[in-house]
Amino acid sequence: MTVLTRKLKKAARIILVGAPGVGKGTQTERLIKRFPQLASISSGDLLRDHVRNKTPLGVQAQSAIEAGKLVPDAMILDLISSELVSKGWLSKPTPSASPSTKAAGLNPSASFILDGFPRTATQASSLESLVPINLVVHLLTPPAVIISRIASRWVHPASGRVYNTSFNAPKVPGKDDITGEPLVQRQDDSVDVWKQRLKKFEETSRSLLNHYEKQGCLWRVEGDTSDEISPKLFAEIERRFG
Repeated sequence: MTVLTRKLKKAARIILVGAPGVGKGTQTERLIKRFPQLASISSGDLLRDHVRNKTPLGVQAQSAIEAGKLVPDAMILDLISSELVSKGWLSKPTPSASPSTKAAGLNPSASFILDGFPRTATQASSLESLVPINLVVHLLTPPAVIISRIASRWVHPASGRVYNTSFNAPKVPGKDDITGEPLVQRQDDSVDVWKQRLKKFEETSRSLLNHYEKQGCLWRVEGDTSDEISPKLFAEIERRFG
């Protein structure tokens, strides 16, 4: 899909919400190509980077992980805050700064897609003290379509190359195009695993979506494929921020 670039006139602070396998990663990549001012901020990537580099936040997170605990929301917010400060988008707050002061220190031109956080209404409320989100996109694809997509997905483990027997099939069934080695299906690509993940997503996302609907920044977009959804998403962002 050819993507032409566009310039944003207003800051866009975006969250993509959708069932596992709906294509959030694909839409994020396309949005960044379409609107170069946007950056992707992934809480999972930030967490892994801090743990790997043994930063003070990383050491704290590692301790929680090793103890079998979830990384606290406050720590994830600190990771996001640290990233925004490093990009020059957020004034470094003093330890005693109030939530309203932190939010006021956000660069008005900061535009990004936040991935992995928040996942609950409680987390969303905490995030607002740091960065007010102004567009939450609920990506909707019928479960039967996602299941079909997952069941057709095959991977070459050594390289990470991904094939799909429906639209990107290997030249030889079950074999990698480059090496000829066997393709496998990821364990988390099984339909049963996906259904479990979908159930958990639906349970946690309901309050999150209600929260943002009350805030007036929730927008829903439907489609069977990423190529069907992308043009609608581009048009909405240009309408709001272009």
